[in-house]
Amino acid sequence: MPNKKSAERRVRISERNRLYNKYWTSRCKTAVKRVLEAVDSGNKDEAAKSFNTAQSVIDKAVVKGVMHRNTAARRKELMSRRMKAMNA
Repeated sequence: MPNKKSAERRVRISERNRLYNKYWTSRCKTAVKRVLEAVDSGNKDEAAKSFNTAQSVIDKAVVKGVMHRNTAARRKELMSRRMKAMNA
């Protein structure tokens, strides 16, 4: 337990940030998973719709500082490659 007032405040802030980051990280993972499942099932319409949604969610996570931009680029590239392989 912290002894100083500023340390107590940091504990509260770090917990709030942890929950916020957890929410966005989970949202990104779920979005990517939906795209990959749609691609594996061969459903082009659902995959395209999920792909656009996932890109939006990932970009928002980058803007909010939850995900690094290179990580986001790598995840979007993974989905893009899978989409192109499905369409070919």
